[in-house]
Amino acid sequence: MSRFIEGIRCMLGAEPKKPAALSEEVRQIMAAKRGDKAHIEQLHEQSRHNHTWRNRRWITLILVNLLFVLSFWLDIQLLEGALTASRFMGFHLIDLNSALQVMLAHKHIIVNLVIGTVTVFLLWVMLGGRTFCSWVCPYHLVSELVEKIHLALARRKLVTDHEFHRGIRAVFWVLFAGLSFITGYTVFETLSPTGILSRALIYGPGLALGWVFLLLLFEVFWSRRAWCRYICPIGLTYGVVGTLSPLQVNYDVGPCLHEGDCRKVCLVPHVLEVTIKGRAAVTQAGLGPDCTRCGLCVDACPTGALQFEVKGLSKLV
Repeated sequence: MSRFIEGIRCMLGAEPKKPAALSEEVRQIMAAKRGDKAHIEQLHEQSRHNHTWRNRRWITLILVNLLFVLSFWLDIQLLEGALTASRFMGFHLIDLNSALQVMLAHKHIIVNLVIGTVTVFLLWVMLGGRTFCSWVCPYHLVSELVEKIHLALARRKLVTDHEFHRGIRAVFWVLFAGLSFITGYTVFETLSPTGILSRALIYGPGLALGWVFLLLLFEVFWSRRAWCRYICPIGLTYGVVGTLSPLQVNYDVGPCLHEGDCRKVCLVPHVLEVTIKGRAAVTQAGLGPDCTRCGLCVDACPTGALQFEVKGLSKLV
């Protein structure tokens, strides 16, 4: 229960706490570790070329969005609508955050929205809430690619990453919810790059893409992955759903080298604070609900200390 509460705290912007005490098993593991620099460097070199989960994720994301496009353009009515609200073979699918915004704007519960929301809720409970962000959201993929430009400029000291307090995302969640209730208009849906890009892919580009372009410029020159890290309420909504999910990235303190490559590639590095030497109270720990299950840390880990797993069942390879 304490880890559950800690995960929620961190998702809302609190800094991860150092454990009050380490288990005896963890203490023994730490005492037994020795560094073989040549071997460690060899392992790092191998992991630098490992993009297994990233490639799987990119393929899945592209195929999901392509299915929307082809269903519309070929008029096969397999997957109708866009990511915010759709229908798959007759089953209503409505984004949880979008449904909340609509019901707040209308100030009553809409039955059709509830049906579609329950379907999506159950889907992401099984797959892990923020899996939506990295495996389905088109803006996540575009932002991930743009991030490479930011990092290249940062290496040349042409830009600096400006970080904000992560708790600001919870403030934006409340702000957008309040605006919907007060104005009777789904303000966030107008600004959401997820919805804008999804509709642009399916129905064709519009002026709203200019807003997405400005966001990307901000992320290139000012703050790395700013929308996903500090603003988007969708991530927070699905993070709450992710607290119930059996699918997680598991950390095993035994083989970990504590070198930090996983944290360098992570969109939400606070979930990987447990990989810092002395931060893991127990030998096995699932990452917090803010984890997007993108798999970048799994690919980057040179020793397999981070692995996808279904709780109580098995690891995924």
